[in-house]
Amino acid sequence: MMIFFIVGLIVHVVFFLSIFDIYFTSPLVHGMTPQRVPLAPPAKRLVLFVADGLRADSLFKPDDNGTGRAPYLRSVIEESGTWGVSHTRVPTESRPGHVALIAGFYEDVSAVAKGWKENPVEFDSVFNESRHTWCWGSPDILPMFAKGATGDHVYTYTYPPEREDFASTDASRLDTWVFDEVKDFLNVAKSNETLLNMLHEEQNVFFLHLLGIDTNGHAHRPMSKEYIENIGLVDSGVAEFVSVMDDFYGHDGKTAYIFTSDHGMTNWGSHGAGHPSETLTPLVAWGAGVQTAQREGSHKYDDNYLKEWGLETSMRVDVNQADIAPLMSSLIGVPFPVNSVGVLPLNYLNNSQHFKAESIYANAIQILEQFRVKMAQKKETTISFLFTLYQPLTDSKQMDFMRNARNLIQKGQFDEAVSIRYCEDLIVQAMEGLSYYHTYDRLFLGSSVVLGFIGWTSYVVLFILKTHVSGLLVKKKHSLGQMFLCIGLLVALFLMVQSSPWTYYIYCLLPVPVWFSVMREFETLASLVRSVPSLPLSKCFGYFLLVTFGIELLVVSFFYRAMLTLGLVVLALWPLVSGLYTKAKVRSLSWMLSCLFLAVFPLLPVVGREPDVNYVILFVCICFQMMQVVLCAYILTSTHSSLQLKQGLPLFNQLVSWLTLVSSFLIPLLSSTRLFHRLLSILMSLVCVYLLLSTGYEALFPPVLSWLMFAWINIEQETMNTQGSSNRTEHCVKFITDFAENIDITKIRQLRLDDIRRSYYFVFFIIIAFFGCGNIASINSFDPASVYCFLTVFNPFIMGGLLMWKVLIPFVIVMCTFESIQVSTQLSSRSLFLVVLVISDLMALHFFFLVKDHGSWLDIGTSISHYVIVMSMTIFLMLLSVMTHILTSKRILIGRKRKMHFR
Repeated sequence: MMIFFIVGLIVHVVFFLSIFDIYFTSPLVHGMTPQRVPLAPPAKRLVLFVADGLRADSLFKPDDNGTGRAPYLRSVIEESGTWGVSHTRVPTESRPGHVALIAGFYEDVSAVAKGWKENPVEFDSVFNESRHTWCWGSPDILPMFAKGATGDHVYTYTYPPEREDFASTDASRLDTWVFDEVKDFLNVAKSNETLLNMLHEEQNVFFLHLLGIDTNGHAHRPMSKEYIENIGLVDSGVAEFVSVMDDFYGHDGKTAYIFTSDHGMTNWGSHGAGHPSETLTPLVAWGAGVQTAQREGSHKYDDNYLKEWGLETSMRVDVNQADIAPLMSSLIGVPFPVNSVGVLPLNYLNNSQHFKAESIYANAIQILEQFRVKMAQKKETTISFLFTLYQPLTDSKQMDFMRNARNLIQKGQFDEAVSIRYCEDLIVQAMEGLSYYHTYDRLFLGSSVVLGFIGWTSYVVLFILKTHVSGLLVKKKHSLGQMFLCIGLLVALFLMVQSSPWTYYIYCLLPVPVWFSVMREFETLASLVRSVPSLPLSKCFGYFLLVTFGIELLVVSFFYRAMLTLGLVVLALWPLVSGLYTKAKVRSLSWMLSCLFLAVFPLLPVVGREPDVNYVILFVCICFQMMQVVLCAYILTSTHSSLQLKQGLPLFNQLVSWLTLVSSFLIPLLSSTRLFHRLLSILMSLVCVYLLLSTGYEALFPPVLSWLMFAWINIEQETMNTQGSSNRTEHCVKFITDFAENIDITKIRQLRLDDIRRSYYFVFFIIIAFFGCGNIASINSFDPASVYCFLTVFNPFIMGGLLMWKVLIPFVIVMCTFESIQVSTQLSSRSLFLVVLVISDLMALHFFFLVKDHGSWLDIGTSISHYVIVMSMTIFLMLLSVMTHILTSKRILIGRKRKMHFR
């Protein structure tokens, strides 16, 4: 079994990682020639303000009394600048948002996961192309642009990480620090000749990263007084800084300003997903080279925001977030970042048509350079007769595009209907070509993974049949080895000729041994077909239909959580349909009520709820027996009370929280290994931690889930008892009530059709544990307030780890229950787990076919995340099975000599 477990784990890890090579590969290529506008730029320097976490409506929408929250920026919009909405992409997080703003490309998810502050891959940026860049702000954002720059011309000034405290009495001090530091910097420069000369050079950039709004949004929500007042503080800080810059440079009119945000924020203080409050961010530009305020005659946007914001008469120009990078490059005359996929928004430029035409031409050639490098790379790694060119942009068509566009510019035909529109068409074609070559191997790799998936699932099914169906002929064909060896060599040779990455060998060669194992069991399948007449066909067909319907219900539940409620209501009727209700009314009633109570949770809101510790107090009433639970409830309420009073996180509360987390792994091992005693100990230890990580109704989820799990154990025992009494060879069923009790191997029974139902119930309850109260039904359902009992200083990895453990706690409860059912009913854990594996793999294969490579970025990311979730679930189940076995069956005994050992 251990070998099978290891092989299965490796196979599923490969299937899981394949999705990153197929869909989450880095879009970056290297070796392009930088492109710049040959004409003199309008600005000598640029100032970039990024108000982290600022929503578009929070800035643009007036207060209830009609006054603007940001009077200075409002005056810029109405009088001297150009404004619009910058549309971000998922994930709406700080790192990918800043990469899009400053480097002009959308970072893939795998790069975000590899490092938050560091760069897993080198990329070009506006800062890198500048002569000098000075940055002030967060230590989480600034270092990655400094370390990604060539040379030593990007200077960063950051505050200590501990300042990023969600429990801070005034998070706006982060922004005050930035404004004070940059003003002091300019004052010092007046008496420092070297620095003064550097500051008066052209192509300089000043970057002010303002994190206070984001921190206040997380701690107090975007509608709070703290968040709104922070916007006003930033607005006045920007106004004062502009005045300081004008004085410093003698009002030369050569400074361009851009004010924007990396992402927005939901009403409940989170971000990461694709809600409009997260993806709509403000963009205001003014100064040298920027178009002054224009009046709007006809509105091209029908989202009703202009009326809501009171800006119906001001022309609005929306952009994609990556478009801001080429805008900044054009204003100060530096080359466009070579990795940028942004399109220069010409309506923001106040310059000649000639300058606009040259700028958009350079933008088009810069993107075309990426296309050429991408095409050359793919051509080098593909056999010539198998290589298919992107027909709309062959070499000859590229030359025609470039020659015609250049001729139009030289002839002075600059208007949008001629040269500018021509260049924009070239950008569209180059972007589509980039996507074409970036996804060139997707079908090939996807087919290999699907082939391996089907083969693995087929092998597991045949293995189960061979082990548990009596009378099947087991005869292996050894002559197939040479044929599959030749196939493997041919596949390896094909990949070698194409200079494929080493990961391709794994994905493409894995199906070979898998299908070899399947074909060796061909006689088993043939023997099963011959024994079909002796099988209970009606019952088999009924189970097949029920499991198929059940799998589809689980798949749909990923899109509509209410389907889980429907499933629980159907499960509640099981004792009535099966006849168990008449034989065990109390146990059946407990099962039915617990199913119906749990069915409420998928109907409750996933996100958008305010923290309410009253639900947590209600949970304590349910579990009042345990003093530890009461203590945790006190810690939770006192912590949130202290944070609301802006008194910070009490040290005692923090120590108790971490001790509770650590002890939750040890306390169950000290308790009795008797089934219900151990399960109760595990439950209480886990829910104490879950309680500390709760902010609302989800605190009630573990006890209700546990109630259903205990009811499941009881009713399964009753089912086994009923089956045993009706079986002539089994007049009674002995239930094991101690996890540590030695099991007589001869008493281990074979799988029955009813065990398929048990396996499906387990998978269903795992999905309920996963999505039941919406902990990860959406990225932005994570509430930072959940971890405030443990820490309040921003640390993405510790916070992420705590939230992940919160997600896994219901998993562990279900896993321990499943372990209990296997032990108490003398069922082979290997056999039942294999059925679970088949059901999970069928779901994963279903989601693999649902993966999208078209439509919105959010649709694509959501479809991929579903596959990743199911595959992660399968892998976690394998690993958690080992953990739960230790939790349930092992015991730490303290002997007379105070030695600790496992029983």
